[in-house]
Amino acid sequence: MDIGNGSGSSERDGAGAASAAGARMRLHVVLPDESAAMDVGTVAGLAREAEALGYAGVWLPDHLLPPGPYGVSTGYGGVYEALTTLSYLAAVTERVTLGTSVLVAPLRDPLILARQTATLARLSGGRFVLGAGVGWERYEFAAAGADFAARGARTDSTLRVVRQLHTRGGGPYEDAFVSFDERAVFEPVPRTPVPFLIGGNSDAALRRAVEFGGYWQAVFLTPAEFAVRRKRIEELVREAEPAGGGLRGVAGGGAARGPRVSAGARTDWDGPGRSAADVRAEVVRWEAAGAADLAVWFGAADDGFAARMRALAAGTGLKGGRITRPHPSPAPSP
Repeated sequence: MDIGNGSGSSERDGAGAASAAGARMRLHVVLPDESAAMDVGTVAGLAREAEALGYAGVWLPDHLLPPGPYGVSTGYGGVYEALTTLSYLAAVTERVTLGTSVLVAPLRDPLILARQTATLARLSGGRFVLGAGVGWERYEFAAAGADFAARGARTDSTLRVVRQLHTRGGGPYEDAFVSFDERAVFEPVPRTPVPFLIGGNSDAALRRAVEFGGYWQAVFLTPAEFAVRRKRIEELVREAEPAGGGLRGVAGGGAARGPRVSAGARTDWDGPGRSAADVRAEVVRWEAAGAADLAVWFGAADDGFAARMRALAAGTGLKGGRITRPHPSPAPSP
């Protein structure tokens, strides 16, 4: 699946940039979800407009129980629960990719998450991508009775369970956290397994992206820093490829010829402190650094979000999810 406007698969082996195949970088929108005062109709309207403007995807954040108010100033998003809201957005959009950026996977029950995401894949016509991360807010883990230190291992387990059920439709399965035997039956099995997007910059996050394939999203990096981590993914991909280029097993069943990881990033344009020209220049740097996808959060819904979203679409000549201008620049040296 290509995460953009239902245009079909364009993934490549390794951590490929869109430009490597002659295609331009895709732009996405991280929707506002920081205020309970915002009507859900506003989110739906922005999703529809993002689709009409040509953006590749719309994404929602996730925080279950933060230790302070949701809001732009606190950095806590996710007032409207992401999966539930994306189900609503699936009904009011037609082509745009729908995803989480990112869901705190170790705080979710893996069996319920598998059911929710499989259902969302059906409801959206295969447009859903599960963006997952390990989380960083200790308070939420304590409140949920979850082990913060084990969040990486639990994330791996959760994703393996989801992939198992989405590919095999049942058991057996067993790891340190989840176990069910061959009697287990899962429905609805997606027509194709729900793709994963792995968020985070650590080696563990990069290895997770290589294990499961799909997409990697960098956060809080500069384009130059991103280019370094993207090269690290390429190293991990080569390490994971079997000798002779044979088939490599996919977690949960099936096989693929080597891991496939599309590298992307997330950035912000959340106020008047930056001009449209500044942001267009940043987009150029991201593409030159090898980003296949760039997701942009435009700030609060009632503080110029829609205007900035329109300006970036116009300034980059957005068409079919991809930028068409300015022309690409040479890649920066790491």
